[in-house]
Amino acid sequence: MNAWWLAHAGPTRLLVVAALLLVLLLCQRAWPTRGEAPARGRRWRNLGLAAVSTLLVTLILPLTAVAFAWQMTTRGVGLLAMVDMPAVLEFAVAIVVLDLAIYWQHRWFHVVPQLWRIHRVHHSDLQFEVTLGLRFHPAEIVLSMLYKFAVIAALGPSLAAVAVYEMLLAAFALLTHADVAIPHAWDRQLRRVLVTPDWHRVHHSVHRDETDSNYGNFLSLWDQLFRSRIEQPRDGHRGMQIGLPGFRAAQEQTLIALLRQPLADDPLLPANRQ
Repeated sequence: MNAWWLAHAGPTRLLVVAALLLVLLLCQRAWPTRGEAPARGRRWRNLGLAAVSTLLVTLILPLTAVAFAWQMTTRGVGLLAMVDMPAVLEFAVAIVVLDLAIYWQHRWFHVVPQLWRIHRVHHSDLQFEVTLGLRFHPAEIVLSMLYKFAVIAALGPSLAAVAVYEMLLAAFALLTHADVAIPHAWDRQLRRVLVTPDWHRVHHSVHRDETDSNYGNFLSLWDQLFRSRIEQPRDGHRGMQIGLPGFRAAQEQTLIALLRQPLADDPLLPANRQ
């Protein structure tokens, strides 16, 4: 089974992402919450940034998270390798702990000024729809991968757990950024455990207190547990403004500008907050 994951985890993840992206693009047209027409070239820029990030990560890091997990497993490294528990329970623990780790990674990218400069490329998008889930600076992807390597080494999860969580991470990045209207009664129940588009949209508000909330990727439990949740945006989901106040000009939304953005100062923030 480990051999199957090593050979097929990457292609399977790519297939899941491509299929889900197509489905959500169609769903956004049929059942939108905001229904904004995409700015000219915006989706292609987001896809282009994702392509650059993927290429650079492939060149810089020779191992995927699944391959790294295999190396750690064969060496018996990590906490779970030292604990005897049923495979199903070990799998579930690994998924939950990996998601907790990603919650804190996301939160640190907001708190540490140098990391925020990189992460704000994701937040400077002026619209909230599914391709925003692909808009991350290459430096953030590289740092995220190195962080995951450290978590995997400490935890010692199985290949299956890492592969499945990598797919969940990618799938929920698309799902939670999709401009898809979920009935309020369903959303109210789902968000008790899972991150929904309405839950995560608050995180992309121009208001800084709302931006610094709702960090969860897959499970909403962490925002509830660590008191970082905001249930609804103050301006309403249809009326709220998306993006960052200091990066709204058209020339700041080009692919080259997005790649350079971590080096640029935010004119609306004090130096110690950038």
